[in-house]
Amino acid sequence: MIDVITAAVGAAGVFAATNLDDIVVLTVLFVAARHSGRPRPWQIVAGQYAGIGALVAIAVVAAAGLLVVPDPWPGLLGLLPIGLGIRALLSRADDDEPPPAVVGSLLGVAGVTVANGADNIAVYVPVFRSLDPATGLVWLLVFALLVAVWCAVAAALGGHPRVVALVGRAGHWLVPVIFIVIGATILLTSGVLPHLAALLT
Repeated sequence: MIDVITAAVGAAGVFAATNLDDIVVLTVLFVAARHSGRPRPWQIVAGQYAGIGALVAIAVVAAAGLLVVPDPWPGLLGLLPIGLGIRALLSRADDDEPPPAVVGSLLGVAGVTVANGADNIAVYVPVFRSLDPATGLVWLLVFALLVAVWCAVAAALGGHPRVVALVGRAGHWLVPVIFIVIGATILLTSGVLPHLAALLT
């Protein structure tokens, strides 16, 4: 018989620890949605679910021994938000027009979520390997619930007057720069750059 409360608390702790940075990404997306209409709020929520779902699915399959996730190559996914940020900077409009949408679709949101959470797989794999099926189901349900909580918090932050005013003034460069910083952080913290350097030398 599993201890549901203990399992739920453990799942919540792991989710929060590995997805704190997602609050920043989601907030930026919700602010962009308010200013440019893209991506739509439902696309942000659905994309977040799709991205987190993909990460968890990969971790579960890897935990079952059916997939080997090469470390640290998933860090190359950091190139995705960098590319999106640079594209938005290059296509930025005049200061009196809405900021350009860095991500404009459900798939785009899912892609950024996967890129931003690629390092989560290293945590999820050993965790899911140690769980029995019933406890694993509790973890999956808690993860699903917390994705909704994360989206609700980010939507609230994205509608805060000060945040909206800041993006209204500086959104043309601030939003793309945030994506570039997120991508650079993924590359730097994943350890993939030294591996690339070793291959090139």
